[in-house]
Amino acid sequence: MKVGFIGIGNMASAIIEGMIQNGHTSPQDIYVHNTTKEKLSLFTSETGTQACSSNKELVGKVDVLVLAAKPNVFPTILAEIKDEIAIHQPLVVSIAAGTSLHKLSDLLKSGNETAIIRVMPNLNSQIGEGMTAICGNSYTTSQQKEFILTMFKAIGEVVELPEKDFSTFTAIAGSSPAFVFLFIDSLARAAVRNGMSKEVATRIAAQAVLGSGKLVLESKETPWNLIDQVSSPGGTTVEGILALEDAGFSSSVTKAVQAVIDKDQEMMR
Repeated sequence: MKVGFIGIGNMASAIIEGMIQNGHTSPQDIYVHNTTKEKLSLFTSETGTQACSSNKELVGKVDVLVLAAKPNVFPTILAEIKDEIAIHQPLVVSIAAGTSLHKLSDLLKSGNETAIIRVMPNLNSQIGEGMTAICGNSYTTSQQKEFILTMFKAIGEVVELPEKDFSTFTAIAGSSPAFVFLFIDSLARAAVRNGMSKEVATRIAAQAVLGSGKLVLESKETPWNLIDQVSSPGGTTVEGILALEDAGFSSSVTKAVQAVIDKDQEMMR
């Protein structure tokens, strides 16, 4: 399978590097195009991937077309290549937030049974620890879905979800790294307040969060049961948990998730 990328930003670069490093696709079978020629030349020389002089050329060479440009330029790009897509019929994959399968199909004017898969990776894909969701339209085959599932397993974990759950996924996986970064920074700032250096405090807090996430995934216990394991009666952790709840920690997280869901659904309208 030959895979093409329109756009080689941070996310596309992470996906491509993961595909190559994990042996999913050889560099010779990955085609890329980017509007900045210097960036395109540097990227292909560093990765061994194949440069295309235009989006139309790229569509004609690949079996899988990954749309990795900014969502606001999708109408222009898809208007340019929709005829090529209709002729060559690649699997179309979008990693754009707030762009539904229906909208993609509408932009492609695809009354021609174009297979489209919507993919939502997150920032942590850059280090091979991503969390990605995928869903496909009715023209997507099980073999095409399996290819995309294995492609994104090269950069982390993958789950297939119905599209109705994508806004929720965006909140708890796409946006949540920013929430976690804020939590880590807040822990570190509290340590600085008590005399610890910011650099050391950030490293300690980040490792504690990393280990906690792994424990949740590897343990058979619920997160709340794990909280109980840390909380000795009358101890320090209980005081901290009560202070967080008194300040509205859980309700604030819930409100943040809902705000992301509402914004994502607004963008899709």
